[in-house]
Amino acid sequence: MASSLRVEGISAGYGNVHVLHDLSLRVDDGETVVLLGTNGNGKSTLIKCVMGIVPLAAGRVIAEIDGVEHDLAGLAPQDIVQLGIALVPEGRRLFPKLTVEENLLLGAHRPAARARIADSLAFCFEAFPRLAERRRQLAGSMSGGEQQMLALARALMSVPKILLVDEPSVGLSPLLVQQTITKIEELKRRFGLTVLMAEQNFHQAIRIATRGYIIVHGEIVFEGKTVAELERNELVKNYYLGAGA
Repeated sequence: MASSLRVEGISAGYGNVHVLHDLSLRVDDGETVVLLGTNGNGKSTLIKCVMGIVPLAAGRVIAEIDGVEHDLAGLAPQDIVQLGIALVPEGRRLFPKLTVEENLLLGAHRPAARARIADSLAFCFEAFPRLAERRRQLAGSMSGGEQQMLALARALMSVPKILLVDEPSVGLSPLLVQQTITKIEELKRRFGLTVLMAEQNFHQAIRIATRGYIIVHGEIVFEGKTVAELERNELVKNYYLGAGA
Protein backbone atom coordinates (compact mmCIF):
# COMPACT_ATOMS: atom_id res chain seq x y z
CA MET A 1 0.00 0.00 0.00
CA ALA A 2 1.01 3.62 -0.53
CA SER A 3 3.61 5.32 1.66
CA SER A 4 4.51 9.00 1.26
CA LEU A 5 5.75 12.04 3.14
CA ARG A 6 4.56 15.66 3.26
CA VAL A 7 6.38 18.52 4.95
CA GLU A 8 4.04 21.50 5.24
CA GLY A 9 5.32 24.98 6.14
CA ILE A 10 7.73 23.92 8.84
CA SER A 11 10.02 26.25 10.75
CA ALA A 12 12.64 24.94 13.18
CA GLY A 13 16.04 25.59 14.66
CA TYR A 14 18.26 25.30 17.69
CA GLY A 15 17.44 27.68 20.55
CA ASN A 16 17.49 31.20 19.17
CA VAL A 17 19.07 30.06 15.89
CA HIS A 18 16.39 29.73 13.19
CA VAL A 19 17.41 27.25 10.50
CA LEU A 20 14.27 26.31 8.53
CA HIS A 21 11.76 28.91 7.39
CA ASP A 22 8.25 27.96 6.21
CA LEU A 23 9.63 24.98 4.28
CA SER A 24 7.42 22.57 2.33
CA LEU A 25 8.13 19.53 0.20
CA ARG A 26 6.65 16.14 -0.59
CA VAL A 27 7.84 12.65 -1.42
CA ASP A 28 5.22 10.58 -3.20
CA ASP A 29 4.85 6.82 -3.03
CA GLY A 30 7.83 5.01 -4.56
CA GLU A 31 9.80 8.15 -5.36
CA THR A 32 13.42 8.93 -4.62
CA VAL A 33 13.48 12.66 -3.94
CA VAL A 34 16.81 14.40 -3.43
CA LEU A 35 17.27 17.47 -1.25
CA LEU A 36 20.23 19.39 -2.67
CA GLY A 37 22.20 22.08 -0.90
CA THR A 38 25.68 22.96 0.24
CA ASN A 39 26.77 22.60 3.86
CA GLY A 40 24.94 24.70 6.44
CA ASN A 41 21.73 25.27 4.51
CA GLY A 42 19.45 23.05 6.59
CA LYS A 43 19.37 19.64 4.91
CA SER A 44 20.24 17.65 8.02
CA THR A 45 17.96 19.79 10.19
CA LEU A 46 15.04 18.97 7.92
CA ILE A 47 15.78 15.25 8.15
CA LYS A 48 15.99 15.54 11.94
CA CYS A 49 12.64 17.34 12.03
CA VAL A 50 10.99 14.49 10.15
CA MET A 51 12.50 12.01 12.63
CA GLY A 52 11.40 14.00 15.67
CA ILE A 53 14.98 14.76 16.73
CA VAL A 54 14.53 18.51 16.25
CA PRO A 55 11.12 19.87 17.34
CA LEU A 56 9.01 21.99 15.01
CA ALA A 57 8.37 25.64 15.80
CA ALA A 58 5.61 25.69 13.17
CA GLY A 59 4.13 23.52 10.43
CA ARG A 60 3.35 19.82 10.04
CA VAL A 61 5.02 16.63 8.89
CA ILE A 62 2.56 14.04 7.60
CA ALA A 63 3.58 10.48 6.79
CA GLU A 64 1.26 8.12 4.99
CA ILE A 65 2.18 4.53 5.82
CA ASP A 66 0.29 1.78 4.02
CA GLY A 67 -2.49 4.24 3.23
CA VAL A 68 -2.88 5.58 6.80
CA GLU A 69 -1.87 9.19 7.57
CA HIS A 70 0.15 10.03 10.68
CA ASP A 71 0.99 13.50 12.00
CA LEU A 72 4.61 13.21 13.17
CA ALA A 73 4.75 16.53 15.05
CA GLY A 74 5.43 15.91 18.72
CA LEU A 75 6.20 12.20 18.32
CA ALA A 76 9.41 10.82 19.79
CA PRO A 77 11.97 9.39 17.34
CA GLN A 78 11.33 5.83 18.52
CA ASP A 79 7.61 6.24 17.85
CA ILE A 80 8.35 7.48 14.34
CA VAL A 81 10.55 4.45 13.72
CA GLN A 82 7.71 2.23 14.95
CA LEU A 83 5.52 3.61 12.17
CA GLY A 84 7.94 2.35 9.52
CA ILE A 85 10.29 5.29 8.93
CA ALA A 86 14.04 4.63 9.08
CA LEU A 87 17.02 6.98 9.06
CA VAL A 88 20.53 6.48 7.74
CA PRO A 89 22.15 9.38 9.60
CA GLU A 90 25.01 11.55 8.47
CA GLY A 91 28.24 10.10 9.86
CA ARG A 92 26.65 6.63 10.19
CA ARG A 93 26.21 6.87 14.03
CA LEU A 94 26.94 3.21 14.65
CA PHE A 95 27.72 1.61 17.99
CA PRO A 96 31.50 1.28 17.56
CA LYS A 97 32.09 -1.20 20.39
CA LEU A 98 29.38 -3.57 19.19
CA THR A 99 29.87 -6.07 16.38
CA VAL A 100 28.41 -5.79 12.91
CA GLU A 101 25.73 -8.34 13.75
CA GLU A 102 24.87 -6.65 17.05
CA ASN A 103 24.42 -3.31 15.27
CA LEU A 104 22.12 -4.98 12.77
CA LEU A 105 20.02 -6.63 15.45
CA LEU A 106 19.53 -3.28 17.18
CA GLY A 107 17.91 -2.05 13.96
CA ALA A 108 15.18 -4.69 14.26
CA HIS A 109 13.64 -3.61 17.54
CA ARG A 110 10.19 -2.63 16.28
CA PRO A 111 7.55 -5.38 16.44
CA ALA A 112 7.05 -5.57 12.67
CA ALA A 113 10.76 -6.24 12.27
CA ARG A 114 11.31 -8.71 15.11
CA ALA A 115 9.31 -11.43 13.45
CA ARG A 116 11.49 -11.12 10.35
CA ILE A 117 14.94 -10.90 11.93
CA ALA A 118 16.28 -14.10 10.38
CA ASP A 119 15.10 -13.18 6.88
CA SER A 120 16.31 -9.58 7.23
CA LEU A 121 19.75 -10.66 8.41
CA ALA A 122 20.03 -13.11 5.55
CA PHE A 123 19.09 -10.40 3.06
CA CYS A 124 21.55 -7.87 4.52
CA PHE A 125 24.38 -10.37 4.33
CA GLU A 126 23.38 -11.19 0.76
CA ALA A 127 23.18 -7.52 -0.24
CA PHE A 128 26.40 -6.63 1.58
CA PRO A 129 28.72 -9.68 1.47
CA ARG A 130 31.46 -7.74 3.29
CA LEU A 131 29.19 -7.49 6.33
CA ALA A 132 28.71 -11.26 6.31
CA GLU A 133 32.47 -11.72 6.27
CA ARG A 134 32.87 -9.34 9.20
CA ARG A 135 29.76 -10.06 11.22
CA ARG A 136 31.84 -10.60 14.39
CA GLN A 137 34.05 -7.52 13.86
CA LEU A 138 33.58 -4.38 15.96
CA ALA A 139 31.85 -1.69 13.91
CA GLY A 140 34.32 0.96 15.01
CA SER A 141 37.24 -0.90 13.46
CA MET A 142 35.73 -0.93 9.96
CA SER A 143 36.51 1.41 7.08
CA GLY A 144 34.22 4.33 6.23
CA GLY A 145 32.73 2.51 3.28
CA GLU A 146 32.04 -0.60 5.33
CA GLN A 147 30.43 1.50 8.05
CA GLN A 148 28.16 3.13 5.47
CA MET A 149 27.09 -0.33 4.29
CA LEU A 150 26.33 -1.24 7.89
CA ALA A 151 24.32 1.94 8.46
CA LEU A 152 22.19 1.19 5.39
CA ALA A 153 21.72 -2.41 6.41
CA ARG A 154 20.80 -1.44 9.97
CA ALA A 155 18.05 0.85 8.64
CA LEU A 156 16.71 -1.99 6.49
CA MET A 157 16.53 -4.28 9.51
CA SER A 158 13.59 -2.19 10.77
CA VAL A 159 11.63 -3.20 7.63
CA PRO A 160 10.80 0.44 6.76
CA LYS A 161 8.35 1.84 4.25
CA ILE A 162 9.98 5.30 4.13
CA LEU A 163 13.77 5.66 4.16
CA LEU A 164 15.57 8.91 5.01
CA VAL A 165 19.23 9.09 3.99
CA ASP A 166 21.32 12.01 5.25
CA GLU A 167 24.50 12.84 3.31
CA PRO A 168 25.53 9.29 2.37
CA SER A 169 28.61 10.51 0.46
CA VAL A 170 30.30 12.25 3.42
CA GLY A 171 33.80 10.92 4.08
CA LEU A 172 33.79 8.41 1.24
CA SER A 173 36.02 8.13 -1.82
CA PRO A 174 34.43 8.83 -5.23
CA LEU A 175 34.24 5.11 -5.99
CA LEU A 176 32.58 4.32 -2.68
CA VAL A 177 30.15 7.20 -3.16
CA GLN A 178 29.11 5.75 -6.50
CA GLN A 179 28.70 2.27 -5.03
CA THR A 180 26.69 3.58 -2.07
CA ILE A 181 24.28 5.59 -4.22
CA THR A 182 23.81 2.61 -6.53
CA LYS A 183 23.07 0.37 -3.55
CA ILE A 184 20.43 2.80 -2.23
CA GLU A 185 18.63 2.56 -5.56
CA GLU A 186 18.86 -1.25 -5.59
CA LEU A 187 17.42 -1.47 -2.08
CA LYS A 188 14.68 1.02 -2.86
CA ARG A 189 13.51 -1.03 -5.82
CA ARG A 190 13.75 -4.37 -4.06
CA PHE A 191 11.75 -3.22 -1.04
CA GLY A 192 9.44 -0.73 -2.76
CA LEU A 193 10.70 2.07 -0.53
CA THR A 194 9.86 5.75 -0.63
CA VAL A 195 13.16 7.64 -0.23
CA LEU A 196 14.14 11.17 0.79
CA MET A 197 17.89 11.72 0.42
CA ALA A 198 19.77 14.82 1.54
CA GLU A 199 22.93 15.10 -0.52
CA GLN A 200 25.38 17.68 -1.86
CA ASN A 201 26.98 15.44 -4.49
CA PHE A 202 24.71 16.50 -7.35
CA HIS A 203 26.15 14.22 -10.02
CA GLN A 204 25.71 11.08 -7.95
CA ALA A 205 22.34 12.06 -6.46
CA ILE A 206 20.64 12.62 -9.79
CA ARG A 207 21.59 9.13 -10.98
CA ILE A 208 18.82 7.69 -8.82
CA ALA A 209 16.54 10.69 -8.19
CA THR A 210 12.99 10.90 -9.47
CA ARG A 211 13.10 14.67 -8.88
CA GLY A 212 14.40 17.08 -6.27
CA TYR A 213 14.51 20.33 -4.35
CA ILE A 214 17.23 22.92 -3.74
CA ILE A 215 17.49 24.34 -0.24
CA VAL A 216 19.30 27.63 0.49
CA HIS A 217 19.44 29.24 3.95
CA GLY A 218 16.65 27.00 5.21
CA GLU A 219 14.21 27.70 2.39
CA ILE A 220 13.24 25.71 -0.69
CA VAL A 221 14.28 27.97 -3.55
CA PHE A 222 13.57 25.56 -6.41
CA GLU A 223 11.52 22.43 -7.02
CA GLY A 224 12.63 20.38 -9.98
CA LYS A 225 9.75 18.24 -11.15
CA THR A 226 12.26 16.21 -13.17
CA VAL A 227 16.01 15.67 -13.07
CA ALA A 228 16.24 17.60 -16.35
CA GLU A 229 14.67 20.64 -14.67
CA LEU A 230 17.25 20.44 -11.91
CA GLU A 231 20.10 20.30 -14.41
CA ARG A 232 18.82 23.42 -16.16
CA ASN A 233 18.48 25.44 -12.95
CA GLU A 234 20.92 28.35 -12.58
CA LEU A 235 21.75 27.50 -8.97
CA VAL A 236 22.72 23.99 -10.00
CA LYS A 237 24.83 25.35 -12.83
CA ASN A 238 26.63 27.74 -10.50
CA TYR A 239 27.17 25.42 -7.55
CA TYR A 240 27.55 22.03 -9.18
CA LEU A 241 28.17 22.30 -12.90
CA GLY A 242 30.32 25.42 -13.10
CA ALA A 243 29.13 28.91 -13.96
CA GLY A 244 29.79 28.42 -17.63
CA ALA A 245 27.70 25.29 -17.98
